[in-house]
Amino acid sequence: MCGLLGFLTSDKAAPDTVEQVYDALHCGRHRGPDERGTWHDEHVIFGFNRLSIIDIEHSHQPLRWGPADNPQRYALTFNGEIYNYLELREELAREHAAEFPDGAMFTTEGDSESIVAAFHYWGPDAVRRLRGMFAFAIWDTETEQLFLARDPFGIKPLFLATGPGGTAFSSEKKSLLELLPAIGSGAELDPRALEHYTVLQYVPEPETLHAAIRRLESGSYAMVQPGEEPKIVRYFEPQFRVKPFAAGSEQARYREIAAALEDSVAKHMRADVTVGSFLSGGIDSTAIAALAMRHNPNLITFTTGFEREGYSEVDVAAESAAAIGARHIVKVVSPAEFAAAIPEIVWYLDDPVADPALVPLYFVAKEARKHVKVVLSGEGADELFGGYTIYREPLSLKPFERLPQGLRRLAGKLSDRIPEGTRGKSLLHRGSLTLEQRYYGNARSFSDAQLRSVLRDFRPEWTHQDVTEPIYAKSSGWDPVARMQHLDLFTWLRGDILVKADKMTMANSLELRVPFLDSEVFAVAERIPFEQKITKDTTKYALRQALEGIVPPHVLHRAKLGFPVPLRHWLRGTELYDWAQQQIAESQTDHLLDKAAITKMLEAHRAGTSDHSRRLWTLLVFMVWHGIFVEDRIKPEIQEPTYPVSL
Repeated sequence: MCGLLGFLTSDKAAPDTVEQVYDALHCGRHRGPDERGTWHDEHVIFGFNRLSIIDIEHSHQPLRWGPADNPQRYALTFNGEIYNYLELREELAREHAAEFPDGAMFTTEGDSESIVAAFHYWGPDAVRRLRGMFAFAIWDTETEQLFLARDPFGIKPLFLATGPGGTAFSSEKKSLLELLPAIGSGAELDPRALEHYTVLQYVPEPETLHAAIRRLESGSYAMVQPGEEPKIVRYFEPQFRVKPFAAGSEQARYREIAAALEDSVAKHMRADVTVGSFLSGGIDSTAIAALAMRHNPNLITFTTGFEREGYSEVDVAAESAAAIGARHIVKVVSPAEFAAAIPEIVWYLDDPVADPALVPLYFVAKEARKHVKVVLSGEGADELFGGYTIYREPLSLKPFERLPQGLRRLAGKLSDRIPEGTRGKSLLHRGSLTLEQRYYGNARSFSDAQLRSVLRDFRPEWTHQDVTEPIYAKSSGWDPVARMQHLDLFTWLRGDILVKADKMTMANSLELRVPFLDSEVFAVAERIPFEQKITKDTTKYALRQALEGIVPPHVLHRAKLGFPVPLRHWLRGTELYDWAQQQIAESQTDHLLDKAAITKMLEAHRAGTSDHSRRLWTLLVFMVWHGIFVEDRIKPEIQEPTYPVSL
C-alpha cells in the first residue's frame, strides 16, 4: 500500500529538486503514515509514503535491487500489493539460482523485490504475471529509462504530468499540482473533462480536470527517457468471450467460479497485520466475508447506514455477520456529519466524483481503521458477473432489435410526443436507440437540454459517445450484456467505483483489497454466457448458484442496495438545502456555470415538482472542488495521521 511520487528531470536537475519533491509528498501523507523517504540520482527523484502491511520491519522504499553483478541497478517505488509474490519469488529464485550461489536474490520478505526481479528477467511482460493491485515506477540506472505500470483494472491510481522540466508521476494529483512549476506546466482547467464529468458523474480516464495532468490508464505501462514524452502501451485487453468450462456442465462452471473466488480471497488475506471486511448486506461483500472467515475466524466486519428508513442495510448486514459468525461493527452517519465532511472528502478525491455513496464509505473506513489496517470488499462483482439491473435491459428491448431501422426511428419520434412521466415513454425512446447510443454506464443525470442550460460553454460534440465510442469498437460482435460489462470496466468501474474505494479508504490510511478484481477470477468470469448472467428474474445468476452454501440464504437472492444515501430528501429539507444554497451563492464558477439556472433547479427540487438530486449533487461537488483547488477559498482541515504502526 502507500503513496508514491517521482520526478524524472529533463536536464539532470534531480539533486536541485529533491526538497520540492519531499515537500510535495506531504499531500499524500494519509496514504502512508508509517514512513516517508526519498532517493535520487542525477536524473530522477523517487519519494514514498509507506503504510506497512507486509514485512513491516524491512521492505523500505524507495527500494534498490539488482542482479549479482550490479545489486544497485534498479530503484523502485511501489503502491499496492502483489498477492502471488511468494510464488514469483520462488519461481525467480529457482530459475536463476546459478546467478546467486549464496541464495541472496532477495534480502527482504516482502513483495516489492519480486516486482523488480520479475522486470529484470522478463522485461515489460512481467506486469502480466503480477497478480494484484499496483502502480509502480522502476528506474534503470544502466539504460536510464523509467518504467511505469498500473494494474489491469485500475485499482490503484497513477497520475502523470509532462512538461519542459520533465515527467512527474504520483498516487496523488495534489502532489503533482505542487510540482507543476518545476515541470514547466500551468494549472489550467480542462473544459472537455469538465463536460465529461457533468455527463458521467466522474472524470473519465485518462483525463483529469487539470489539462496538464493525465492518468496512466488501467492495464497500461509507460516507458520514459529523460526529456521525452512517455510511450504508453496497453498490456491488458479484457475479453468477454464465451468459452467452455473444464467439464462442460453448469455445475462444473459453478464449482470453477467458487474455487477461483476462494483462492483469490486466500491470496488477499496475506498480510502481517489484521485484515477485516466491509459488509453491506448484499451478496458480493457477504461472499467475501464468508470466505475470509475460513482464514480468520476472528474476522471483524464493518457496515454503515443512515437513520432514515429505506436507506440502510445495517440490519441485514448484522444478520449476515451473525450467520457467518463474524464480529460486527456499525457506523451510522448523521446528516450533520455528512455535510461537515464534504470539503475534506473532496480534497481527498483529487477530482470530483458525484457519487454520494462515497461519503458513508469514508465514515465506515474511518471506523474500520480504529480496529484493522486492511479490509476486503466486494467491488467488481457486478462488472464481472453481470450484476447491474440495467444489464437486463437487452431482454426488455429485444423486440425492438427485430424492427427495421426506419420503424425504430419512428418509435423514437413517437416517444418525443408523449408527455413526461407517461408509462412507456422511456421504453419507446430507449428502444429506438442502438446500444452505443443509449448505454454509457450508470450515470444518466443530464439530458443535453439540461446540460446546455447550466454549462456556459456546452459543446455538443463532447458527449458520452466521445468517451465510449473507442471502447465499443473493441467489442463489436459480442452479445449486448458482454458489451455493457466491457464498457463498464473502462468507465464506471475505474472512474467511480475504484476511485471512491481507493480515495476514501486511503484517506483513513486503510488498505482496501478487492478479491473479485483478480486475474484468475476474471479468467472464469469472462467465459460465462449471457443466459448465465442475466435472466428475467435476476442478475449474476451463475455467481449466485456458485455461492450456494457460502452465502447465507437470506442474502443470496436479495436485490442490490449497497450504501444508498437519502440525498433526494436531504436536498429538500433542512439537512442539505441551506448548505446547497450557500455553495451556489459563494462559488466563483460563474464563468463556467449558470448559477441562476442551478438555483432554479434547487428550488424546483425543493418544491417537489422535479427530482434534480443527482444533477444538483454533480454540480455542487464540482463547486466545492473548484473552491478548494482553483479559488483557494475553501480550506479543509486535514489532520495529520496519528495511527499506530500496526494493528
